[in-house]
Amino acid sequence: MEPRHPEGGIDRSGPMQGKATGRAIVIGPYLRMRRGDADMPQGHATRDTDARLDEAAGLARAIDLDVAKAIIAPVNQIRPATYLGKGKVEELAGVITAEGADLVVMDCALSPIQQRNLEKAWSTKVLDRTGLILEIFGRRAKTKEGALQVELAHLNYQRSRLVRSWTHLERQRGGFGFMGGPGETQIEADRRLIGDRITRLENELKKVQATRRLHRAGRKRVPYRVVALVGYTNAGKSTLFNRLTRADVQAADMLFATLDPTLRALTLPHGGKAMLSDTVGFISNLPTQLVAAFRATLEEVMEADVILHVRDISHEDAEAQQHDVEAVLRQLGIDPEHGARILEVWNKIDRFDADQRENLQNIVARRSTEVPCFLVSAATGEGLDKLLAAIEDRLAATRTTLDLSVDASDGAAISWLHRNSEVLAKELRDGRYDMTVRVDETKRDILVNRYAAIPHPL
Repeated sequence: MEPRHPEGGIDRSGPMQGKATGRAIVIGPYLRMRRGDADMPQGHATRDTDARLDEAAGLARAIDLDVAKAIIAPVNQIRPATYLGKGKVEELAGVITAEGADLVVMDCALSPIQQRNLEKAWSTKVLDRTGLILEIFGRRAKTKEGALQVELAHLNYQRSRLVRSWTHLERQRGGFGFMGGPGETQIEADRRLIGDRITRLENELKKVQATRRLHRAGRKRVPYRVVALVGYTNAGKSTLFNRLTRADVQAADMLFATLDPTLRALTLPHGGKAMLSDTVGFISNLPTQLVAAFRATLEEVMEADVILHVRDISHEDAEAQQHDVEAVLRQLGIDPEHGARILEVWNKIDRFDADQRENLQNIVARRSTEVPCFLVSAATGEGLDKLLAAIEDRLAATRTTLDLSVDASDGAAISWLHRNSEVLAKELRDGRYDMTVRVDETKRDILVNRYAAIPHPL
């Protein structure tokens, strides 16, 4: 039954918030499929089942659950009523009882009926992958924007689960007077309450989107370009962010250590500046509710001039994780093979020995130059010089370098140039500043017409 407030409204605090977390069993109900099956879900062909189970257990531990046991339960065919077959459900019931578990995490997406039936069969709370990720996001969101996005995603998820509730939803509320009729059922009232709250949240998020658009417009008026970090959760994005910007964003060896977006100034090798954005990590089977709810945040990625796809190259499922991230990028309308905008960052090379590193370097050398990749260690700083140089080159490729001369007394002009261009060189001669600046194509004509700027010889 959905938790309810005393006055009868829906408790929107989340499926587990406010309750003591106890012993949990994580079950991986993975389909037995052969490579090339026509109906194979994306990612199943290449993802290792042990790695998937480890990831699910890591998600459970991320909300402080005591994982008593993690079990792979191979599935030949998904059952509409319980997902698992009857025999497997009974077998696992014995394990759950023996372990004294009060929560079962199913590493799959369960329908409301499947979740309810499993809870009845096992006499315990059951949480599917979507609910688990929503729970993590609910605990990690620190800003008002993050909390709004998580609550919206949770309510959309909860609205589809009202079928899980039992007796109190079967009652009807009586109408008023003689024309009231039978009234609305409790489930209809709950749906209406959730729908009203969703509408209010969507309106608040529209204001957030408008604010973010204003911030982006402000950044476009100054010479700062945006570099966004994307990648699978726990790929090392926050560690790389801290190393590049000398920030102190939380970086931990856990899934979804970072949720709320952060921007910091990034200093490039030749003194130029850019804005580096750290975003929420992606994951396989990321709930569609979260992709939709976090669209305002992910617009930072959509608008970025350069995207760094950070990969944990030491992970046994690195290739499958790459495909998962690329799938989310496509949902955002970003072509992951757009080499002029995306750079791959192969992180955590400090975990390899000399021979393994040489092998990685050979792989990188044979790769297409359209989407180049860079071997780095965010933990030690190895390889970051080459990465920064590549970022600078990519940003400079879409800009024009010009030479011009400005009277030293023209403070307004000098101030405008510093605000609207990247000043590469500035020298005072005979009462005038000879300057070399780099600007977007949109401002090139202004400098040519206003300051008689000419192309800088390369």
